Amino acid sequence: MTTDAIPSLLAGPILRKTTRQEINIWLATRSPCSVQLQLHTPADQAPQSYQLSPGQDGYTDLRVGQHLHIVLLHFELSTELPVNQFIDYNLLLLPHDQHHLSWQALKQLAPLLVHAQQSLPRFQVKPQVASILHGSCRKPHHAGTDGLAQADQLLADLQSNSPTSKTQWPSLLLMSGDQIYADDVAAPLLQAIHQLSDILGVYQEPLPCLAKHGVGTSNDLYQHPKNFYQRHTLLPKNTHKGVIEALFSGAEKPVFTSVNAHNHLISLGEYILMYLLVWSPTPWQLIHLTTPDGINPEDLKRYHKEKLAIDEFVTLLPAAARTMAHLPCAMIFDDHDISDDWNLNLAWEQAVYNNNLSRRMIGNGLMAYCIAQGWGNAPDKFSPTMLNSISQSLLQPGSEQHDHCIDELIRFQGWDYDWDYQPALVVLDTRTRRWRSEADANQPSGLLDWEALVELQERLQGKDSVILASAAPIFGVKLIEVIQRIFTFFGKPLTVDAENWMSHPGTAKGILDIFRHTDTPQNFTVLSGDVHYSFVYDVALRGHTEGPHVWQVCSSGMRNSFPDKLLSTFDLLNRWLFSPRSPLNGFTRRRNMRITPRKPDHRRSGQRLLNAEGIGLIEFDEQGRPKSIQQLTSAPYSIAFDRVEAASSWE
Repeated sequence: MTTDAIPSLLAGPILRKTTRQEINIWLATRSPCSVQLQLHTPADQAPQSYQLSPGQDGYTDLRVGQHLHIVLLHFELSTELPVNQFIDYNLLLLPHDQHHLSWQALKQLAPLLVHAQQSLPRFQVKPQVASILHGSCRKPHHAGTDGLAQADQLLADLQSNSPTSKTQWPSLLLMSGDQIYADDVAAPLLQAIHQLSDILGVYQEPLPCLAKHGVGTSNDLYQHPKNFYQRHTLLPKNTHKGVIEALFSGAEKPVFTSVNAHNHLISLGEYILMYLLVWSPTPWQLIHLTTPDGINPEDLKRYHKEKLAIDEFVTLLPAAARTMAHLPCAMIFDDHDISDDWNLNLAWEQAVYNNNLSRRMIGNGLMAYCIAQGWGNAPDKFSPTMLNSISQSLLQPGSEQHDHCIDELIRFQGWDYDWDYQPALVVLDTRTRRWRSEADANQPSGLLDWEALVELQERLQGKDSVILASAAPIFGVKLIEVIQRIFTFFGKPLTVDAENWMSHPGTAKGILDIFRHTDTPQNFTVLSGDVHYSFVYDVALRGHTEGPHVWQVCSSGMRNSFPDKLLSTFDLLNRWLFSPRSPLNGFTRRRNMRITPRKPDHRRSGQRLLNAEGIGLIEFDEQGRPKSIQQLTSAPYSIAFDRVEAASSWE
């Protein structure tokens, strides 16, 4: 394929942290480019214009291959942006690889990013949060809708001349985990990754740990007869006890997940390219999928089923890309962004990090996360030295520099962040700062260690209201948490994803003490995902008549769901076993809390857990309290969660 056939803009723009003083944008381009940002505000006669080029402060060029550059743009604005006003913007690129080209405007580069009734994409700066969109768990080969498509429909509906359109525009889009499924990849998507790698000339990664299987580099892996559906046979088994079991235990979870690790991402290039293919329709224009040779009849059947789901997913990508171009996007990882059960317990860490190949895989996932997600959350946390280390690793994957950078990323403790909104957005890192059980390495680690809990208390001081983002719910479904504790007691935490805030006594006490602290915010809205179903709890503390008020909102998944019959059974049993008068409530760690589950409307009277792909929409009052909580789905109506006082209980 000639260079001319590769689009100048492969993915993006994605709006990241955006304030009155700064705009951060993520792009994937064919070559280094000069970039102009033009901002059209209602009060300006002429647009504000800013330009960045490679080598300048604010322009980070990360070269991944001959024709692939990840571009991180940080624009410091000379004039503050207005709040609560639509700001149309244009992004113009001047590619440096073909000198005959002139500036290319965004509508020319990516016309699908513009809504039908508009001439340019637009955004708002809304520090007083009136509403936000929130979702998690977006698996490409899950059959169903895409929550980002529901978000796009909402934004299209709001772009009207009605007086309420500006006030109802969400302040941000929060994605709270599993933006990719690195451990559960459909074969058609893996095939697309490899085709795109070849087209864009992504640099090969030496894989000496796979030499005994005839694999020398990542390109050898892509051509290997066991590349599709059999990758697990190439991975370490006995070098360290439990490596394969810990890293790929998802295949042993018939009840709580359907994770299949047979196509787990391995190389750095694979992790990075997956982001392009789940965030942008443009790379798919370069892809032509045909049935792979050499797969058995059973896998062939699976391939065709997966391809139907992937084809449907690709048709929804323009809507997903529009959403991320119109709203500031806040993100945080959960396990599937890197690997299933990532850092579940000390035994997992010892097994995985002490093996060269599995450590490289986790490190590759973290490096890709840093580039695609982490940087845009808090650009100030990523020093030029760190970004240069990543840049050198991308140019020479598999080198000593690459391994050194992975060591740095595994030790890095800056993934959590705050955004200065009202209510404040406080995002937790519940994967890398864990409270390990030293007495029993197989016990689940606490989601935050003591130091992180102390830091969280400090981050909350002086705030009246907060939006607290935790990938896993702090207040989960009691029955499911009990099942997790039973499996953990018998030494099988990996069998059921035994990860919840109450599974570790130190972390459970620490987080509950934060809610009880005298200097704690009066209003907590906890936004979570992970579990593949949605629910809302109102939480009050016994003996605290003045607060704090806690709302646990779980929206999951954007494109994933729980087995229907199983969830209905759990929902029913949870109501029976943990009814308001049940003595079992006294055996939970939250016995001094009043839990009121809300009822999703348009559902049967007793249902409390919602199994519907989509995205959450939370509206707030001026005090930072949720006044409306909905799930936007493919149904012609939104599903609101209504408070049912009779369903409350003291735990």
